[in-house]
Amino acid sequence: MVTSELLTGLSSFIAEEQISGGTLNSPLLGNNGDITVFPKTEQEIVGILKYANENGMKVNIMGGGTKRGFGGIEESADILLSLEQYKGVVEHSPGDMIVTVKPGTTFQELQEFLAEHNQKVPLDPALPKEATIGGIIAANDFGPKRLGYGSARDMVIGLRMIYPDGTIIRAGGKTVKNVAGYDMNKLFIGSMGTLGVISEITIKLRPVQKSESLMLLSFPDGNLKEIHTFTISLLDSVMEPIALELINPALAEKLTGNRAYTLVISFEDVASSVRYQVEYVKQKKPENASISILEDLAARKFWENLADIPPNGRQNDSVQTTRASVKIGVKNIDVLQVIKESQLIQDSCNLKVEAHGGLGTGLCKVYLSGANDDVASAITTLRNFAENMGGYAVITHLPLTLRREIEVWGKKPVHFFLLDGIKAKVDPKRILNYGRFVGGI
Repeated sequence: MVTSELLTGLSSFIAEEQISGGTLNSPLLGNNGDITVFPKTEQEIVGILKYANENGMKVNIMGGGTKRGFGGIEESADILLSLEQYKGVVEHSPGDMIVTVKPGTTFQELQEFLAEHNQKVPLDPALPKEATIGGIIAANDFGPKRLGYGSARDMVIGLRMIYPDGTIIRAGGKTVKNVAGYDMNKLFIGSMGTLGVISEITIKLRPVQKSESLMLLSFPDGNLKEIHTFTISLLDSVMEPIALELINPALAEKLTGNRAYTLVISFEDVASSVRYQVEYVKQKKPENASISILEDLAARKFWENLADIPPNGRQNDSVQTTRASVKIGVKNIDVLQVIKESQLIQDSCNLKVEAHGGLGTGLCKVYLSGANDDVASAITTLRNFAENMGGYAVITHLPLTLRREIEVWGKKPVHFFLLDGIKAKVDPKRILNYGRFVGGI
């Protein structure tokens, strides 16, 4: 029950219509709040955090809510701080190819704004229609085009942050060459909102590509050695694919209608460069591989469909079916073995398993759907498999009950004391996004 004291305390610096009794709560995923607040200004965020910090209240932070199933073992905090109304472009410098934006802006809204200037943020996160730029930065989210464009850590050049005590700080700046010494941006990107609330993000942009071709190489006989040999030769060549993604048969069937291991190769550049690289792949492709090519709009539609595959924390999944998402990092060519293992798990368990991984980055995403126990067993199998290969597995979506049983981040890293020390310094009362980061930080 929301106490009148809490409502009175908050309503002194935020309008009552911006305070709600937990209307955005998700019983399945947790990370809720006894009350939800919807600040529209930076000063309102400062006031909420200061009030919570002074009164020892826990605060969960939410943008679009797509990552609500990522980390955290508490059903509810005292306050759910929703940034969905704190949105919009603050400043755009087309000539410098820089944009500063508020964190509640969805990724698609930002891309549509920039498209009018023939520019874009060179990221391809999951669920772009609903995921906010703040949430993407906080989770350091990425997609298959990370091979060509890098991650959020490579794109962000400046952040404006609000610490739990209400202090406002700046990291980086609004020019590309602005860092002397340690780049503080990297401390906050990927920290899952446990160190502060992002109030502004400055990102370097790229021009929208003149031409895009997406090549689908399908291997009906499932010969992974062929894929391995071809991939090595392509990576060793002078070709510059933006993405080099292997998808398992189940996911390939959903996206292309063809149930076979499929290698997705994307080229973006001026038309002549794209044509040259496409012809190169045609000449070098294995004999047993079939090939289809998607151009421009069709290629973008393919990527949109792939981005909508992961579980969405905004949606309440069926209680009869458990959905999970696992990010796995291994040596780049070992992605072949991870995708093969995911297929074996589907064949041996009563599970639906869709998986894809970057053969140039070593990063895989595996989506599981099935009964509770089967999903939990599959996660354990995948984690053991990845760790035996010298990699790691992080669970990026899972219902609350299972997150309490399975460590989302895996074993504590040897440098955990550094992470915990930073958290203790910045948020000594540990009020922000409790338990969302490594080791329960």
